[in-house]
Amino acid sequence: MDELVKLISNIGFPIAVSVYLLTVFGGKLDQMQASLDRLADVIETALRINGSAVTP
Repeated sequence: MDELVKLISNIGFPIAVSVYLLTVFGGKLDQMQASLDRLADVIETALRINGSAVTP
C-alpha cells in the first residue's frame, strides 16, 4: 500500500503540473495565433497598397 501511495505522489504531481501548464499555455497559443493572423493581414494589405504582388 505504501508503494502505491509513493507511486501516486511521484507521478501525480508532474501530471497535475503538466495539465496546469497546458491549460495556461493553450490560451496563450490561441492568442498568439490570432496575432499572427492579424499580422499577416496587415502585411498583405501593406503590400497591396504599395503595388506588390502577393502570393500565398
